[in-house]
Amino acid sequence: MRRMMKTSRTATQARHGHSKTHCLKILRRLSAYLDNDLAPGVCEEIRKHLGPCPNCEVFVSSLRRTVDLCRHVDTPPLTSTAKARLRSQILRAAGRP
Repeated sequence: MRRMMKTSRTATQARHGHSKTHCLKILRRLSAYLDNDLAPGVCEEIRKHLGPCPNCEVFVSSLRRTVDLCRHVDTPPLTSTAKARLRSQILRAAGRP
């Protein structure tokens, strides 16, 4: 079974012409890509990758839809206690007291 999965992955990579590592590089930039925060050359590289890569194309489509849905949902206001607790947790996670 493992060999079949590996063969399948290799066939998929050959069909795309790139590796999983390249997909991960693209995926790390998607948020900035969707926000139009990347240089034009980087955006073009991502667009070129997405066309022949169905997995990344589906992921981008899903992420784009998720972002769109989040933009249209009302966010409830936080209480001052909740804000303070959230701030404290963020600072603690960042390594600051």
